Amino acid sequence: MSMSVNRANAATDPASKTATGDESWNEGNLICRTVTALKRQVPGLGIVCDVALDPFTSHGHDGLIENGKILNDETVAVLVRQALVQAEAGCDIIAPSDMMDGRVGAIREGLDAAGFLDVQIMSYAAKYASAFYGPFRDAIGSAKTLTGDKRTYQMDSANSDEALREVELDIAEGADMIMVKPGMPYLDIVRRVKDTFAMPTFVYQVSGEYAMIAAASGNGWIDGERAMMESLLAFKRAGADGILTYFAAQAAEKLKMES
Repeated sequence: MSMSVNRANAATDPASKTATGDESWNEGNLICRTVTALKRQVPGLGIVCDVALDPFTSHGHDGLIENGKILNDETVAVLVRQALVQAEAGCDIIAPSDMMDGRVGAIREGLDAAGFLDVQIMSYAAKYASAFYGPFRDAIGSAKTLTGDKRTYQMDSANSDEALREVELDIAEGADMIMVKPGMPYLDIVRRVKDTFAMPTFVYQVSGEYAMIAAASGNGWIDGERAMMESLLAFKRAGADGILTYFAAQAAEKLKMES
């Protein structure tokens, strides 16, 4: 299964970005308006919403900052508020991508207390500090504003055991499905996670992966369509139950033609 990537909040007005990311839990923000409009037009459409502060913060980080350090617990409280306005707008699956400790359990508790018992959680459980996020950060404007890097809360690309610990914690906190991000450089992580936990396991083919294939295809260096499908098959072969990719619409068209 392929899923389209919907980061509508990436176009948040720079004037609305603050150090505390308050626009993230504004029920009238762009992502909430978009979800409501989509549900109105296509009621049966399943919608996954990303929960993180980086598209809404002036410093480009996924969490609140004080004296140069990420405030984990204070950030989690804001993420719960963000998840609630997205659920109220009609989101079916909340996907926290921030990598704060304890956020899955807090979001589950918040959703349940507000009556959103059927809203599921897809946790970015194994999200690595990666160079492959570059095109996305350029698109949302955080590449220019980001101070420092995200290595203090995203995972070390050299560490595979940490992924299993993070996934185990998120499952215990109530995650319904988990995700590995990025995709191609971490196929071994996808396989280890699936074999260890047998949970619904998703993989995210991120902007840098997409851009490399698209650019090489545009320059005539590779067959873009074949490379696209080969990359998606690699995720499936590694054990992924679902793939989040910028190629979703293109891949769906090809599969439809072949069926």
